[in-house]
Amino acid sequence: MLPWCLAGFQIFQATQILIYAIAILGLNLLIGYSGQISLGHGAFYAIGAYGTAILMMQGAWPWWAAIPAAAAMAFVAGMVLGLPALRLEGHYLALATFALAIAVPQLLKHETLESWTGGVAGLYVTRPEPPAWIDPDRWIYYLALLAAVLAFLATRNLLAGRIGRALTAIRDNPLAAEAMGINIHLYKCAAFGISALLTGLAGGVSALAIEFVAPESFSVYLSVFLLVGLVVGGVGAIPGGVLGAAFIVLAPNLATQISTAATGVIFGIFVVVFMYALPEGCWGLITRGWHRLAGRHGASHPIPLPVPPGKPAPLPRSAPPRDGRG
Repeated sequence: MLPWCLAGFQIFQATQILIYAIAILGLNLLIGYSGQISLGHGAFYAIGAYGTAILMMQGAWPWWAAIPAAAAMAFVAGMVLGLPALRLEGHYLALATFALAIAVPQLLKHETLESWTGGVAGLYVTRPEPPAWIDPDRWIYYLALLAAVLAFLATRNLLAGRIGRALTAIRDNPLAAEAMGINIHLYKCAAFGISALLTGLAGGVSALAIEFVAPESFSVYLSVFLLVGLVVGGVGAIPGGVLGAAFIVLAPNLATQISTAATGVIFGIFVVVFMYALPEGCWGLITRGWHRLAGRHGASHPIPLPVPPGKPAPLPRSAPPRDGRG
């Protein structure tokens, strides 16, 4: 019911939060669960957006087929990037993905691809007609909501199964994981591919929401913003992606309202304050508050804390004896 309580630009902001939440979810799968660092997810976002725009405007594909196809393109690109990433770790991998984020916008402007991408001018995307009972802005919101729900449910089920346990084992101790028979190369490539697929899905939905794609919209700053949203929401916490997306959408607008001359400075202060006050992210604050409340009222199933990369999962704490001893 949220879009019926909002109007105009507020509906667009809510839609952007859902779109960025999907992209941050993909980045969280890579960093929070497989332990691989990426500063280039803006490139996969661009592949999803441009793929959707090209298929719809030049291939006459319907939107419901163009968006999954563009996400599949991003998946292939993620798998291709995952192959050389097998030999890179830490800041070396971060620099390799950072180079990808710089290169993709330049490739989109290149004259050999200009007939497809529109070059510097970009491409306009004609939004399909919504049903008669709803206006276009609310229809796009529900489309983004559907994509977000499917993405979060699929990711939760994926991480709760064998693949999730294998990724966590690789993140915590690769040597021990390999000794247990886990194919590290396969799972690392799969993590890159699935992460890119989710980010490409977000880019495809954004092409419909904004109705325009251009190389400048997918600069390296987009990758940095996604990383900021991940850290603010909580690394290793699936629901934290929504909170991080809300931050990167709403915080710049709030900074602009405070001062139009120093927007970047104020936004940077917001980020620094969040890092000092909430080192485990917003979802970490929520879970710690829930744990304290559950401890006072004797709840037996508190929600789990997010587990940052490199840290073991917290052990469950048993309830103290009723007589107070021990």
